[in-house]
Amino acid sequence: MAGQSTGPATVTLADVARRARVSPATASRVINGSAKRVTNELKERVLRAVQELRYVPNAHAQQLARSQRSAVGVIVHDVSDPYFAEITRGLQRVATDHGRLLLICNSYGEPERELAYVELLRSQQVHAMVLAGSGYHDAGFTRKINNQLEAYAKSGGRISVIGRHECTGSAVIPDNERGGYLACVRLYEIGHTKIGLIAGPKVLTTTTDRIAGIRRAAKEHGRTFPAQRIVHTDFSRDGGAVATRQLMEDHPGMTAIVALNDSMAVGALNALRAEGLRVPEDMSVVGFDDMPVAEDVTPRLTTVRLPLIDMGIRAMMMTLDEDTRDRRESAEVSLVWRESCAPRS
Repeated sequence: MAGQSTGPATVTLADVARRARVSPATASRVINGSAKRVTNELKERVLRAVQELRYVPNAHAQQLARSQRSAVGVIVHDVSDPYFAEITRGLQRVATDHGRLLLICNSYGEPERELAYVELLRSQQVHAMVLAGSGYHDAGFTRKINNQLEAYAKSGGRISVIGRHECTGSAVIPDNERGGYLACVRLYEIGHTKIGLIAGPKVLTTTTDRIAGIRRAAKEHGRTFPAQRIVHTDFSRDGGAVATRQLMEDHPGMTAIVALNDSMAVGALNALRAEGLRVPEDMSVVGFDDMPVAEDVTPRLTTVRLPLIDMGIRAMMMTLDEDTRDRRESAEVSLVWRESCAPRS
């Protein structure tokens, strides 16, 4: 109807900036409490304009902007995997203490999916990224992800990785080679000579580093570790069970099995039990990582311990530290001897 009032017009951030004679970016910094420095004179002008115009910030947009600036993107292979669940506990502990929001992305061990997540997190302008999965033996992928990460770092983003990666950023590197060595050297010392190995995917640096340690232990005892006694599978319980059956069929004289994570070792225990074999009387079994399940299975599992929660804590601290220089820290390993292993009779 002609002459009917439509009510007061909505005051925008641009209106506040014009009244205060500042740029919209400066007005936004004052209103949103940005850490970027604004002079007291400009701050007073903006606040006076806000009061005079009765400006009410868009709470949803304000909260969204703050959440992205305080968010940390974390890329794992699979957060349901106990290995990554433990690391995530460490990441979360520090994030919570510092008022940070974690955005968890599952790559399922697919390099292209991991690359897509890096691009997505860059577009979301997260404060930092943590790549918590293993590195890959893939030069093309490494080149592409490094291009993304270097551009992100130049824009002020922080990066840390867990594991051996050939990319920019700080790193917490578990001593997987020594872990593989410890997993096998004790078996040689107590008389085992025919040892089977259940390994993860060949493309992962975690897998190759642990195998390198096992081969070093064999060499120290005047032996080799032939490829025929290594079965590659995924890092899962079912993968461990299938690999165990294959090893028993192909190498009936085996007396010990080393699995390169505890989930695969649990699968090995189940497969051996199904075949009527006793652990450790007929077959010794060693795992890797020392997940909580290692204490719960029967017999309790001998395994290599990694400080997974601490690794997550250290990686997150690197992304939040005021010192922005890239640095490398090693995570030590140790062997936890339990009832799943015994000397060869």
